Amino acid sequence: MAHIELDNITKKFNKVTALNNISLEVKDKEFFVLFGPAGAGKTTILKTIAGIEFPNEGLVKIDKEIVNLIEPAKRNVSMVFENYALYPHISVYDNIASPMRSPLYKKDEEFIKKEVYRVASMMKIDHLMDRLPSQLSNGQRQRVALGRCLVREPNVFLMDEPLAHLDAKLRHFMRAELKEMQSSFNTTTIYVTHDYLEALSLGDRIGIINNGAIEQVGTADEVYYTPANEFVARLIGEPEINIFNVDLVNDNGKLKVNMLGQDRLFQLEDEVIGTLAKHDKEIVDLGIRGTNISYSLGKEDDDYIKGIVYSLEPIGNKSVLIVNVNDELIRLIAPNNLQAKLDSEIYIKIDMKNALFFDSEDKTFIIRNNQERLIKGMA
Repeated sequence: MAHIELDNITKKFNKVTALNNISLEVKDKEFFVLFGPAGAGKTTILKTIAGIEFPNEGLVKIDKEIVNLIEPAKRNVSMVFENYALYPHISVYDNIASPMRSPLYKKDEEFIKKEVYRVASMMKIDHLMDRLPSQLSNGQRQRVALGRCLVREPNVFLMDEPLAHLDAKLRHFMRAELKEMQSSFNTTTIYVTHDYLEALSLGDRIGIINNGAIEQVGTADEVYYTPANEFVARLIGEPEINIFNVDLVNDNGKLKVNMLGQDRLFQLEDEVIGTLAKHDKEIVDLGIRGTNISYSLGKEDDDYIKGIVYSLEPIGNKSVLIVNVNDELIRLIAPNNLQAKLDSEIYIKIDMKNALFFDSEDKTFIIRNNQERLIKGMA
């Protein structure tokens, strides 16, 4: 068990700043997910906590104790690396057992055997115990590395994309297994991923990082329904959220929206009007997810907007439909049996109750309708 604090951490590699004045707190026994694109600084944060990298500035604290000068072996941290880092000359059994044979955490062989087979069975690699790493597939090696991390009870688990090299079916299974194991870890876990589904499903809280800086920390509902900025909004969800400029117009004392080159105004929800009026800008960015846009092959009412079918991409039991509306490409979800020819007319309707609003200049989040009820899971 451990409470982790990063206090104004800066880490540079020559002229490249990997972490830029990051402050972060991970609570005791929390399953905390670091999520962001490749090269954002996620792995560098893990290595800084583990002691593999030393920060140029700032403090690393574990249970209020400053550990900047404490060697990695004495931090009682267990880490699984994306590139496996297995011992090539010893068997799967001995690789998994190795943490419990170290001088600091030495256990007797009977206990080691019991724990190794418990974890190996969980990872479904108990039939591979006599093989060398070179005799395993990438997915099997990844499970061995994960098993080696889980076999003992450290203060902190650090997991660097442990499911990245598994096939889709096994990744989905292991995600569910990790979620189940999460309740029995009884320790602090920091998990790195670039898969938003892993982040949303596993994390008690999620820290979203970009270019060495923390963009937002929050629960899955908070980062999905009330993203801190447009970067976070675009990063989470499939298809990517639609974001475009809209004009705020005072229509006889009531604020309305002009969007997508239409010659009519669209109603705003009363809940957002006051905040947008106080924001006091004529142009804002509107964000709408593909699940909150409906379509019709004919115009059903005045709220439908005419567009042209740009593409239709089947993805299993649904399709991503992209509609060109006055040179703005709008992505939405459609059934995979939709018969829509490219360049044919189609009409879309935006659910303004689920619209998000961002500042058009600094791209920060302003407001959405029902945001308090949504993040509490009451909507």
